[in-house]
Amino acid sequence: MTLQINDIAPNFEADTTQGRIKFHDWIGDSWAVLFSHPKDFTPVCTTELGYMARIKPEFDKRGVKIIGLSVDPTDKHAQWSDDIRETQGFAPNYPMIGDTDFNVSKLYGMLPAAVSGDPAKRTAADNQTVRNVFVIGPDKKVKLILVYPMTTGRNFDEVLRVIDSLQLTARHKVATPAQWKNGDDVIIAGSVSDDDARKQYPNGWKAPRPYIRIVPQPR
Repeated sequence: MTLQINDIAPNFEADTTQGRIKFHDWIGDSWAVLFSHPKDFTPVCTTELGYMARIKPEFDKRGVKIIGLSVDPTDKHAQWSDDIRETQGFAPNYPMIGDTDFNVSKLYGMLPAAVSGDPAKRTAADNQTVRNVFVIGPDKKVKLILVYPMTTGRNFDEVLRVIDSLQLTARHKVATPAQWKNGDDVIIAGSVSDDDARKQYPNGWKAPRPYIRIVPQPR
């Protein structure tokens, strides 16, 4: 299965470090970030999990729930949490899915359907494709997919930036330009006619080209 933007995020039931969940029920009316890891006790993932715990208040402010996944059982996640706290200063303060049957990894297209067996006998290299970030909206649709190699730590500040853009553009008919940060000018969406744009932006806009209509970020 190839998961794409605007697909419904596959629903599933799974055990987590905070109890068993039904994914869509767990999301509720919130936004969500699902980020996956190939194996417990791996160095890059250890830094990622600690950093996400540190900046979780930023996700909370945006109404975004965080959930991790690793192809190992939840009891190993709990042991790993101690290492994360000791080495990174923060332990995971969000649920971690135990994907021992590879069900979620397969549903989200991170592992081939034919994968089976004992996860303890698989190495991180066997699971190296389980290094994704999925941002999911309250409508349960996939809004963003990022895929990273094992040797490159993820930039979760960028994930926050994208969420700011996604939430802004969901509320207003605008798009965000390259390198945009919250508070910067935005572009009126191409779906908005000039006549309709004048009603929304009576002070007008900057237009270096007719198709690039720049306005202050709406509030």
